[in-house]
Amino acid sequence: MTASTPRTLDDWLAHCERLHPVGIDMGLDRVGQVWQRTGVTLGTPLGQEPVDGAPVVFTVAGTNGKGSTCAMLEGILLASGFKAGVYGSPHLVHFEERCRVGGQLITAAELLPHFEAIEAARGDIPLTYFEFTTLAIMRTLACAGLDAVILEVGLGGRLDAINVIDADCAIVTSIDLDHMDYLGPDREAIGFEKAGIMRAGRPAVVSDPQPPASLEQHAESIGADLWLFGRDHNYAGDRQQWSWGGRHKRFNSMAYPALRGANQLLNASGVLAALEATRNRLPVSAQAVRTGLATVELPGRFQIIPGQPTLILDVAHNPHAAATLAVNLDQMGFFPRTHAVWGAMADKDLAGMVHKLRPLVDTWHCCDLPTPRAASAQQLQDAIEADTAAHPSATAPKATVHRHADPLTALHAALAGADPTDRIVVFGSFFTVGGVLHAGLPRLNAPHLAAAEAALPAP
Repeated sequence: MTASTPRTLDDWLAHCERLHPVGIDMGLDRVGQVWQRTGVTLGTPLGQEPVDGAPVVFTVAGTNGKGSTCAMLEGILLASGFKAGVYGSPHLVHFEERCRVGGQLITAAELLPHFEAIEAARGDIPLTYFEFTTLAIMRTLACAGLDAVILEVGLGGRLDAINVIDADCAIVTSIDLDHMDYLGPDREAIGFEKAGIMRAGRPAVVSDPQPPASLEQHAESIGADLWLFGRDHNYAGDRQQWSWGGRHKRFNSMAYPALRGANQLLNASGVLAALEATRNRLPVSAQAVRTGLATVELPGRFQIIPGQPTLILDVAHNPHAAATLAVNLDQMGFFPRTHAVWGAMADKDLAGMVHKLRPLVDTWHCCDLPTPRAASAQQLQDAIEADTAAHPSATAPKATVHRHADPLTALHAALAGADPTDRIVVFGSFFTVGGVLHAGLPRLNAPHLAAAEAALPAP
């Protein structure tokens, strides 16, 4: 190790940021070459039979629902006694959130030798921050002696760094419009990119109830074992419980997953289909399914934090996710007022996000975010005012709008203007939710409630 070699995780991350002139450089040639140089394998290469001890690799792609799908799959496998590892991105506060082994976050010390190994294998090949860190985490998982590895695609699928690994089972969640500059202008183009994680002769599970034709056509053209929602797996439920059916298995009278939200049963259905498809190598019991779904946790996905007022954290960052968030908020019951803390990336469909949520929001607190990609608070305010002018409606009255320098300042301002019975929703980006979590999980106490409590006589 030379004097200039990074020594801490923060040093390595700063090093990764300097290696490539752009943040996103789609393609597998460079990543595949470096991965091959490491001499490490993960999963079973296409055309080969699994060797003893090789983990089952699940690759998860989609516009929304990837994180929830990974978490539910992990929870069930852990409840079954399997040692599972997960890679997901981005993180909310700490980089180590991107990797879990056996249900525990990886430590910085555990990551360091794998960063060093990727640097040694890289030579003069330029890698983006995402590519370098992805390779380091995949090497971490490959060396961890796991029964199952769950890999969450960062962008698209076909050309994402994750796709240098041949998935034993591909899972595609919802498909909608996002990252169009890289993935194409419509659902058909985007569906084709997501389908790129599928492999010939291996199961490919689709959770989207209306998948693009391009996805089905690609699966057929390569000979993947396609599991479609509504044909190969499905669910039914009432207000108390739900049931699931696959090709040959059924789970009846189950409690709802611990993850809240309108789309979580679609995600759970895809998870159970993937587990049925891989049951010969990873058999799971009905009790493990129930336990895994009942105990799953995933910060920032319609995460409700009790307090006065109630706080909701959601990383929804496109119109499809914003529409789901609106449904979830609408189903929460009555709150006198809703205050929104919103920060988002400039390349997102800001107008589409606003339009889905404006009927529910009484006060907007727009905030800047600490990244060059972010829209300014002024741009967010402009999007709100443009939607208000273009779509005047009694069901979406004109709301007050404020601008702030960062998410935590915006949250404090929302709290100052909120009654104890109101709710505050923080959404729009991992940076927005991470910004209010940076100092720990907020526990809200409305100022006038605190003042009233202070005025009570001492016991």
